[in-house]
Amino acid sequence: MLLEIVRLVLGLVIAALHKPIADFICERERSLVLAFRQRGMLLPAALSSEAARTIYFGIGIFIAFVEMLRLYQLAR
Repeated sequence: MLLEIVRLVLGLVIAALHKPIADFICERERSLVLAFRQRGMLLPAALSSEAARTIYFGIGIFIAFVEMLRLYQLAR
């Protein structure tokens, strides 16, 4: 039961902090793409910041939703 509550809180934290998380990941991804392109390896462009923010928000809400369902099933 404690693990499900921790996962629920983790999902809510990801959803609440999706902008800084996505901006951090996008910055790292862009630098990796640039490094690989300088070495002659062609990679697709990194996600836009808005797309990454939307994806991380969706991941956080999905985790929270799944854990709420699990808590509901455990309570029944």
